[in-house]
Formats: sequence, structure tokens, C-alpha cells
Amino acid sequence: MTFQNTEKLFTLAIAREIEANDFYDKAAKTSANASVRAIFAELAGDELSHMELLERLRADPTLPMKMHKPAVDYKVAEEVELPALSIDMKPADAVALAMKTEQRAMAFYTDMAAQCADAELKRIFLNLADMEAGHKCRLEAVFVDIGFPETF
Repeated sequence: MTFQNTEKLFTLAIAREIEANDFYDKAAKTSANASVRAIFAELAGDELSHMELLERLRADPTLPMKMHKPAVDYKVAEEVELPALSIDMKPADAVALAMKTEQRAMAFYTDMAAQCADAELKRIFLNLADMEAGHKCRLEAVFVDIGFPETF
């Protein structure tokens, strides 16, 4: 892969992380629900960390990455409708929106990896896809807890 193409991939990925950070930050600041604000604020921080990681990897793609694949993907996000962002979102809708966003990010990085001929760059994007999958799975667990509360 040429430097020009590598630079283009990193620039695109970094722009996506900045966009996600801006989205979550705005959602955190505008939500009326404290739980929703906390969820989105945490996700905004995660996306900022992703952007910083990508900046470091763009400068040195040989940097080690320690990623953990999620144990199981129950594909809850795939079965949930994408709710619209609103000031008075319920926590379950906020989590559904976030897990759909993470699902899209996971697919984005998987697609980026598929475009890479360079094995090292492919590994980087697959690791980033795994990181997004981890967020998706974490959000799915929260969604199941609050979106489908058990009643006895």
C-alpha cells in the first residue's frame, strides 16, 4: 500500500472518530436525562481516545496494539431500530442509538481492513473493528438490562 493511500485511510478513520466524538459530546450536553448524559459522555471520551490512537498509528503503524475480542456478539444492535436523537431520550433509546453507532463503526473498520493490501495496516483496522465490537457488546449488555427489564 502506498503512503498516499495509507494516509487517506487514516485521515478518513480519524475524521470518523472526530465525528463520533462530536456527536456523543453534543448528545451528552443536550440530554435532559442524567443517565443518558453519562452514557454519551463516556462514549465521547472513548471516541476521542480512538482518534488519538489513530493519530499515533498514522505516525508509526508499527506501534503495538492490545485489543481484546468480545467473547460473544449477541447481535442485539442488528435487531433494534435506530432511534432519533432527541433532548428527552429515554436511557434505553440512548443506548440503542449508541450501539447502532458502534455497529456502524465496527463495519466501517472491517471495510477499511478489506481495502488494505498491506498486512500490518489490515491488522490495525481489524483491531479497531474489534475495539468497536467491544463497545457494541458492552452497550448491548446495558441495553438488555434497561431495555428489557425483568419483572416478577
